Amino acid sequence: MDHDEQLVHASSFGAAAVAYAEHRPDYAREAVRWALEAAPGPRVLDLGAGTGKLTATLVALGAEVVAVEPDAAMLAELRGALPGVRALAGRAEEIPLADGSVDAVLAGNAMHWFDMVVAGPEIARVLAPGGVLAGLWNLMDDQVGWVAGLAQVSGPEAIGPRDTPAGWRTETARAHLPRSAAPAFFGSPEQAEFPHGQLRTADSLTATLGTRAGMLVMPGPEREARLAAIRSYLAEQPETAQGEFTLPLRTGVLRTRRR
Repeated sequence: MDHDEQLVHASSFGAAAVAYAEHRPDYAREAVRWALEAAPGPRVLDLGAGTGKLTATLVALGAEVVAVEPDAAMLAELRGALPGVRALAGRAEEIPLADGSVDAVLAGNAMHWFDMVVAGPEIARVLAPGGVLAGLWNLMDDQVGWVAGLAQVSGPEAIGPRDTPAGWRTETARAHLPRSAAPAFFGSPEQAEFPHGQLRTADSLTATLGTRAGMLVMPGPEREARLAAIRSYLAEQPETAQGEFTLPLRTGVLRTRRR
C-alpha cells in the first residue's frame, strides 16, 4: 500500500480499542523469551504497545517495562489494564526516552507500521550497546485445514499474506528491520516461530478478525457482509460450530542486535 493508505490503516485501531483489548491474542511466552535472550539487561521498551497485549507478557516474565503508544484510546486501555506500567504517548519515529535507556525494544504486531528510515536510527538511539530489537507477530496456522478455509473466506483484509507463517517468513525476510535505514547500527536478522493458541468461540473469532486494520477501514456495509460470511463459515465447520475451541496460532519473531 502507498504511504497515505498505510497511515489510514495504522491510525484505524483507536476506534476499536475496547474490542482490540478484548479479542486480540497475547504472545507465546517462549517467543518473548527468545526475543529477549541476548538482551544485556532487563529494561524493555514495548514500542507501539497498543492495549498492552505484549506488555502484559513482558511484565509476567519479570521485565522492567516502559510502553510507548501513539493512539490515545489504545493507551488509555493499556493504562487501565496495567496501571503499574510506565506508559507514554509517543511513536517509533520519535521515542520519548533517553539515549541508551533500554536493553531491548520489542514491538507486537506493530513493526510493519514503523517508518524505519526514521525509526531505525531512533530505536538505535534508545538501545544500549548490544541491545535487542525484535518484532513479534501472531500468525494464523493455515496448515490446519479449517484455518486455511477461513483465510479464503475472510480475504486479505482480515488474514493477509503476513498473517500466515509462510507469508510472514517471506514478508519479514525483506522488510521491517532497519538494515538499509541504519546498517551501521544493527546486525543480521534472525527469524523463529513458536506454537501458540487462543481460546475462541465463533463469535469471538469473528470479532477478532473485525479488529484487523483492513476490516476497520472498510465501508460499513462491506465490512458487515464480510463478517457475516466469516460467521457463516465458522458455523459450518465441525471444529468451530459448537462452543469454545483453540485457534491454532504461531508467534513469529524477527530479531536483531544493536552493534
